[in-house]
Amino acid sequence: MGLFNKIFTSKEKESLDKGLEKSKQSFFSKLSKAVAGKSKVDDEVLDELEEILVTSDVGVDTTLKIIERIEERVSRDKYVGTEELNTILKEEIANLLRDNEDEAESSSFESQKPYVIMVVGVNGVGKTTTIGKLAHMYKSQGLSVMLGAADTFRAAAIDQLQIWADRVDVPIIRQDMGSDPASVAFDTLTAAKAQDVDVVLIDTAGRLHNKINLMNELSKVKRVMEKVIPGAPHEVTLILDGSTGQNAFEQARQFTKATEVTSLVVTKLDGTAKGGVVLGISDQFQIPVTYIGVGEGIEDLQVFDKHEFIDSFFSMS
Repeated sequence: MGLFNKIFTSKEKESLDKGLEKSKQSFFSKLSKAVAGKSKVDDEVLDELEEILVTSDVGVDTTLKIIERIEERVSRDKYVGTEELNTILKEEIANLLRDNEDEAESSSFESQKPYVIMVVGVNGVGKTTTIGKLAHMYKSQGLSVMLGAADTFRAAAIDQLQIWADRVDVPIIRQDMGSDPASVAFDTLTAAKAQDVDVVLIDTAGRLHNKINLMNELSKVKRVMEKVIPGAPHEVTLILDGSTGQNAFEQARQFTKATEVTSLVVTKLDGTAKGGVVLGISDQFQIPVTYIGVGEGIEDLQVFDKHEFIDSFFSMS
């Protein structure tokens, strides 16, 4: 999302700090107990740190990578004091996530018009709200936006998206509940093309109880989009609820099997101590996290900056 690479403002940093408060407090209360009375990072401290990272929902695989990196650092530097542990943690986690950085910056709205984003995710993760907030963000950058209500399985989903379209003041293409989602996608892209719209956000149904149906439905929607606009959708964004911790990993596994996911948005981080899930998901799936939700306000969907995130998460101040 090259358009949104920008310097973090103090207001955004304050919002991020506040949104990660519960995660940070939980992490440091555990860490302070682990290093109490110890001056050196030894095997015992690393064992404790491993447990803390896993219980902070960083995930087992990512935790083992982090611990391995810190072990190498301790071995290389011979003596590492516990007061240095936090700084080393920040540095090694940032290095671990560096691989995803170039991918996260590769897509650009300037390269395609309309730029089509298909949004996927199970019901209840904040999908509709996130679409509304993204529409607001893009519109505030001077882009024209159109929404497509292709989650026709639930009337509530269509109505909720209509509310956001009205709130942000952007056009929406919708049909009745039970309509063919691919038909809605077709109508939306046809209208967006005719009206020279910059960005199109297509909502889709989030039913995981039948993976084959989900896969077939998403594939059909994508095929129809491709017919209207070659290359569409240009992005498939998966919305995950950060407060569900390990469930978010499972949802990511299911959706990445069902369709080609190109970016992730992790929501509801402000109400949970499970913020570590962002680090684990970013590492495990090798799919860039592009945005995170750190509050309920319309401005509380932030561009994910791994350096700022890690700084806020592991800052003792």
